[in-house]
Amino acid sequence: QVQLMESGGGLVQAGGSLRLSCTASRSIGSDNAMGWYRQNPGKQRELVAVINFGGSTTYADSVKGRFTISRDNAKNTVYLQMNNLKPEDTAVYYCKAQLLRKFGGSYDYWGQGSQVTVSS
Repeated sequence: QVQLMESGGGLVQAGGSLRLSCTASRSIGSDNAMGWYRQNPGKQRELVAVINFGGSTTYADSVKGRFTISRDNAKNTVYLQMNNLKPEDTAVYYCKAQLLRKFGGSYDYWGQGSQVTVSS
């Protein structure tokens, strides 16, 4: 089992910045990806950004150029730096660790969620 502890959410004005952090309770090896997703009530959870162990990244189009995902493998931690925040970025943000299985599939673990609220 892996527990993911998130921190860094909060309330910010439009145009402001926030940084989310997510730390795994133990080493998760090298065959994994970590990422951030977000969800609003009544809507599906959507991908924000993901980064693999080697540092390759993928972003949702809506956050490209404003958000940056990074990770510190020695600390088992993934970060999401969010700049130029917009009211439509308001959501609960969830951290996810995807540990690839040797013969296919993955073990997926989620953080508890962090509320990010952007006021106009």
